[in-house]
Amino acid sequence: MENNYTKAQLTWLVILRLFIGWNILFEGMVKVLNPNWTAKSYLLDSQGPFSSMFINMAGNEGLMRYVDFLNEWGLVLVGLGLFIGCFTRLACIGGMVLLLLYTMSHPSFIGVEYMMPFEGTYFLIDKNLIEFAGLGLLFVFPAARVIGIDRWLFRVLPESFRKFVI
Repeated sequence: MENNYTKAQLTWLVILRLFIGWNILFEGMVKVLNPNWTAKSYLLDSQGPFSSMFINMAGNEGLMRYVDFLNEWGLVLVGLGLFIGCFTRLACIGGMVLLLLYTMSHPSFIGVEYMMPFEGTYFLIDKNLIEFAGLGLLFVFPAARVIGIDRWLFRVLPESFRKFVI
């Protein structure tokens, strides 16, 4: 693969990938390792235009088992993929979907209060959307093809497959 990145660009893309990957992986592992964790209270606290959808999800115990499992392991797989640079573009898409769902459930609107307060004061753009933008950047600048497992995968996987996932 042709690499037209400067050393500084590549370094900062890799740092961004590692930081976001670590953050998402850690969030997932905390949930996986806590047998009592559930997204139910988070979903019940949803506000904004999509709150009824999230509150209805929380009210369905059978569905919540799937929601919890997909959230926990989705975070772990996305974070691990980003951290080690494996199937990075697929991990970016998965992470962006999760972050968009979190934002839809808990939008940062003025005057909206949640059970768990935000870590700062936000208006429209919060840490989830900033991480979403970072994943978008990593998707369009696939530096893991230069530094990461994707470098090797890019050489061995069929072209039709690698365009989407790495």
